[in-house]
Amino acid sequence: MIQDFKQVSEELGLSFNNLDFLAEALTHRSFLNEHREWKLPHNEKLEFLGDAVLGFVVADYLVQQYPELQEGALTSLRAALVNSDSLLSVAHQLQLEKYLLVSKGEAKDFQNPRSYILSNAVEALIGALYLDGGIEKARQFIQKYFFPKTEEILKTSSYKDAKSLFQEKSQEILGITPNYKTLKSWGPDHNKQFEVGVYLKDELVATGQGYSKQEAELQAADTALKLKGWQ
Repeated sequence: MIQDFKQVSEELGLSFNNLDFLAEALTHRSFLNEHREWKLPHNEKLEFLGDAVLGFVVADYLVQQYPELQEGALTSLRAALVNSDSLLSVAHQLQLEKYLLVSKGEAKDFQNPRSYILSNAVEALIGALYLDGGIEKARQFIQKYFFPKTEEILKTSSYKDAKSLFQEKSQEILGITPNYKTLKSWGPDHNKQFEVGVYLKDELVATGQGYSKQEAELQAADTALKLKGWQ
């Protein structure tokens, strides 16, 4: 059933001057395969834009709010605030599964505890807000749904994920900053998987796989920490 996007915007508590931005943000690639008549594009370009906007707004907030933190801690904290788990929690808070336009097959992904369709849709929504009303409109959304997580993350030190820890240890022990390379990808565009390698200079330390490059990088870093005995 095609959504009434004016009603959707009201239920989400968001205002749009151009509802096509909202509709695009909620259109998954798979939906177009079953609805050739749909005139709007899928949400992947908005997702790309929203990812950049989210990263910038969060970085700006952290630098101003926590001037005592060093660059490494700020990087790790930003990563924790914008990672897939954080995005997914916002998606569930908004109940985006009620509004996303997806194929019948892909709708099953909503039951996945790490649903990338839902987390990617949050980034697309941020991109839509930015195009509709500029950076301040996107900032208001991010301030409401992402900034409140900061104190809890700091309190529990949960921002130090495997990737951040591996970078800290690599720089501390070897004076080397690790880099990540995508080794291969496979699967359909809407459900692609990735294999990523983590390198110290030219040495391939470990590999990881996931349904996003970020997930694959985290798995690679976790394995690398174990192989190096740096846990």
